[in-house]
Amino acid sequence: MEKARDRFVDLLIDYKKIKAHDITVIYDGYKSGAGVEHVAVRGGVKIIYSRLGERADDVIKRIISKDRREWIVVSNDRDIVNHAWSVNSIPIPSDSFFEIVSRHARRSAEQANEEIADELSCKDLEDDEYLHTFKGNPYKLSKKEKAIKRALSKL
Repeated sequence: MEKARDRFVDLLIDYKKIKAHDITVIYDGYKSGAGVEHVAVRGGVKIIYSRLGERADDVIKRIISKDRREWIVVSNDRDIVNHAWSVNSIPIPSDSFFEIVSRHARRSAEQANEEIADELSCKDLEDDEYLHTFKGNPYKLSKKEKAIKRALSKL
């Protein structure tokens, strides 16, 4: 488990070298964490381990609620997705984020200089279970879909 976490953080460090985004990763310490929340920074990526008895979901909600800016929250958890929308943050499905980060890392390794034009097609947006529109023009993206597309284009 620790090796997989390290590889993921290494991937994010490589991505941070390409794009100068602030990146925070939160790991769950609910069952086996320390008595206090542990924060570390590795390669410019902030890593937070929740304390014993506290879920990573609660830490995510606390952080995006406390700092009232537009966060891009990577999660497939419906509760976090709903909370992110309620505090004017944009939730991104983790598979879409991982695809973007991996693509950037591959391009960086190959020394490619061209930018990714469109990170998410309309088809990808239709596949997400929490992004359905029920009213209005069926050819026009909803506000949430536009926000997600705008956030993905920043990544």
